[in-house]
Amino acid sequence: MRNGIPYGEFAELVKRAYVEAAIEDFPVGRRKPTDSGAAVMTGLTRKEVKRQREILAGQHLEKLEVLHTNRASRVVSGWVHDPAFQDSDGLPAKLAPDGVQGFSELVKKYSGDMPPRSVLDELVRVGMVSMDSDTGKVILIKRAYVPAEDSKEMLQFFGEDVSDLIATVDHNLVCGQDGGQPLFQRTLTYNNIPPEVMDEWRAHAAEQSQALLEKMDSWLGPKDRDVSGSQVDGSTKESFRTGVSVFYFEEAPSVEARSTASKKERSV
Repeated sequence: MRNGIPYGEFAELVKRAYVEAAIEDFPVGRRKPTDSGAAVMTGLTRKEVKRQREILAGQHLEKLEVLHTNRASRVVSGWVHDPAFQDSDGLPAKLAPDGVQGFSELVKKYSGDMPPRSVLDELVRVGMVSMDSDTGKVILIKRAYVPAEDSKEMLQFFGEDVSDLIATVDHNLVCGQDGGQPLFQRTLTYNNIPPEVMDEWRAHAAEQSQALLEKMDSWLGPKDRDVSGSQVDGSTKESFRTGVSVFYFEEAPSVEARSTASKKERSV
């Protein structure tokens, strides 16, 4: 509700998720289930299953907004890992707007047909790049692309992050049944931290988490085919989507807890 998503839209997405799961995750033997089979599993009508399946396949006439991997994020990843856009120290170089090994070339290589100016405006808007006032070159300030708070992409990130977390939890709940190995899943939690510590803790958690992700990115990023531009010797054409997600959380004291604490202070 806070992000303006009405019930009807949410319900539509839930239907689509159920149909997609029934078709992709619960095959009958080696074949995908029929519309009738998916209807039995999901509780939806065959007509609704057919409609949702057509939408997923891109065959339906209804308008469907397709969310792509964020292109600005891909541009930043290429800037960080591609030696063609690094300086002599192996760091993201200051790039001329145009020309050989310039920002426009970077965008063309990692963002397809997106206009370089549009990508530049987006990166400036979210505070990832700045322009050198003397040379006019584009400077990368941050390595992690985070959309602005008012962006629809924040909702996309929300959906992807929650999906990945649930998939990991689900895997760990059932992997022992077939002898599989659990995926790494850890949480650090304390529940009696004084308020005066919180500002320092937020900053410390963000700094350490960013450093950890950048260290792992330096290891994994160059191995991505889109970044390296090459096929690893002996590797198949199969590809995995993998990563590590880090998120910060805090829960403020409830109104009742604050009121109780205030009464205790006054009584003392």
